Amino acid sequence: MSDKDLNWKFSDDSVVESEAVIRARQQSLELGIDAISPAVGAQSAVIAAATGARSILEVGTGAGVSGIWLLSGAPGATLTSIDTEVDHQQHARALFTEAKIPANRVRLITGKAADVLPRMNENSYDIVFIDADPQSVIEYVEHGLRLARPGGTVLVAHALWRGRVANPAQRDEVATGFRTLLSEISGSNAVISALSPVGDGLLQITKLRA
Repeated sequence: MSDKDLNWKFSDDSVVESEAVIRARQQSLELGIDAISPAVGAQSAVIAAATGARSILEVGTGAGVSGIWLLSGAPGATLTSIDTEVDHQQHARALFTEAKIPANRVRLITGKAADVLPRMNENSYDIVFIDADPQSVIEYVEHGLRLARPGGTVLVAHALWRGRVANPAQRDEVATGFRTLLSEISGSNAVISALSPVGDGLLQITKLRA
């Protein structure tokens, strides 16, 4: 194992996850969901806390791993989460309850993000967390930046896509899409961004105030 691999493993192993997150992670494995790593969850919670988030939008509910992490960092926030899988959301709702998150702080929308996002109010969310349908990541980030308030942050999970994004020889649709996204974001004057290598990568994009 390389030094970098050891660093990533150490970053994950150093995170202490709550019982609710552990249960959600176990449920994710059973459902075949590629949940965010502990280090990505912890980093997302820190960003939610530093932002003082009151309103969070999540694209990709999964079994609730990322939602519980985000709300742990922003205990006063409300979470709106979109997913196509009713079954996944039912598991997530039960795990939110197990985490003692009040039901009125979570709104689950079942549907395709591409259909739901255009109908949502712009400049309304402190954090937009994207972890769904990697083939559509550029479209989702465009919506996320429209929906995030000035000073808000769009977080994109799996931004290194299984190590393929960093390797230019990997030219599949998803890896190429992430590389295109990273290139476009880094050249934008409307945002400030950073790519964290923890887990499978976490792209952080903060929308600058005019």
